[in-house]
Amino acid sequence: MHRRHLLTALAGAPLLPITAAAQDAAWPARPVTILVPFVAGGPSDITARSIAMRMQQTVGQPVVAENRPGANGEVASRAVVRAAPDGHTLLVGSIGVFAINAALRPNLGYDPIRELAPVTLAVTTPNVLVINPERVPARTVEELVAWLRANRGRTSYSTSGVGSSDHLTMELFKRETGTDQEHVPYGGGAAAATDLIAGNVQLSFQNLGTVAGHIAGGRLRAIAVTGAERSRLLPEVPTMVESGLRDFVVTSWQAVMAPAGVSGALLARVNAAVVEALRHPETRARLEGIGLDVVANSPEEYRRFQEAEIARWRGVVQAAGIRAE
Repeated sequence: MHRRHLLTALAGAPLLPITAAAQDAAWPARPVTILVPFVAGGPSDITARSIAMRMQQTVGQPVVAENRPGANGEVASRAVVRAAPDGHTLLVGSIGVFAINAALRPNLGYDPIRELAPVTLAVTTPNVLVINPERVPARTVEELVAWLRANRGRTSYSTSGVGSSDHLTMELFKRETGTDQEHVPYGGGAAAATDLIAGNVQLSFQNLGTVAGHIAGGRLRAIAVTGAERSRLLPEVPTMVESGLRDFVVTSWQAVMAPAGVSGALLARVNAAVVEALRHPETRARLEGIGLDVVANSPEEYRRFQEAEIARWRGVVQAAGIRAE
């Protein structure tokens, strides 16, 4: 009896990895949900819906983008952390959700490294240093810095909120240039740009897509972009590096993540499907038309980038003494 039981157990042992591999190979077995931690219309939402639109044409199942806003991305992130690591629940979020929150909030309700698995860095976009042309008589970074120093204590800048990429970019700018303008946070980039146009603040760093129309219409003046290269949408505007601030390269970005615990084989399948969707000519044209540059890299490449971003912005947060609201 003992021998028979032993043989039965040994014969059944290989079935577990085979079954897991079969489950991975069958992905997706039902609709895939991509959670978005913000309201509709922003870069994360646009990126998620662009991926979903193309991805469902190739994986044989519906792919649905679902907005789950709240607590600076924590609501959606915690939902994905609790989801089964089977590839049917994904998260498209921003630099704030996957890097700045970890640097800014010591009691964050999720760990973007240990509790989420990297799929890919989806898109990046530079921030743009913009001024109100009726309030600030500057056309270059050098002229702006001189004006800010001459008007110390009388200048302010708008952002989309405490801890946002535009907030931390300005804090980095202040540290690099020795200027000290007052921070005025708003509930989003659109509101920050509107008050800058109204003249209630003098300058701001904003995502390119948020202010491109205002720049084209003359309501805002672009001084420099924070990308490594000039933007194809603003080819006449220099980079911060060209303007004399060495190593001042900052991008806002959106990435795709899955629950931690997803198998390596399944993660590779999910990555392949998402990357294919992002690199499709129609998807790329749609995203690049609003200033988003498609990256679509490997999980390993994205993880290294994410860890470096967390370390970089933790240094900025600590140096500036920024506290989460």
